[in-house]
Amino acid sequence: MLRAATDTDLDTIRRLRNQQANRDVSITAHEISADEHAAWWAKTSVDPSRRVLIYTRDGETAGVVNFFDLDGSTGSWGFFLDADGLAERGETLPAWIEIMREATAYAFDELGLEVLTGEVLAHNTVVRQMNRRFRFTEGEPQQRYADGREITVIPISLRKQDRRTQRKR
Repeated sequence: MLRAATDTDLDTIRRLRNQQANRDVSITAHEISADEHAAWWAKTSVDPSRRVLIYTRDGETAGVVNFFDLDGSTGSWGFFLDADGLAERGETLPAWIEIMREATAYAFDELGLEVLTGEVLAHNTVVRQMNRRFRFTEGEPQQRYADGREITVIPISLRKQDRRTQRKR
């Protein structure tokens, strides 16, 4: 289930984002301070081109979905899971599939997007494989410098008409 993030979620969002597994596959890899996070939330929470959603699983916060650069027909996204908690419970894969399914449905059905874009680090082969399963296509890799390191970032996109939808039973 996805719901809008509120001020009361701020500490949880930061805690999940700062998990090492999430930092290892993010463009921003440093540990985010409380002040940096509060400044981000102050801008994000009032920005009409953004949505931050909390993903819950069995009543517990299990991830965060960020939509940004929303302009009516296009938008970008990213997400991260409670890597530590889900791994401990053996629920990483089902949660991962569920958050991607729910987030892409939200993008196209709730936000009305025609194209959803994002980025993935080249070394994150597992996410790249899952993105392909969800019918995202990859663009040309780009070299960037972030947090003192050179990274290869691959743009991804999914058009509404190409998305994978659940079969009706």
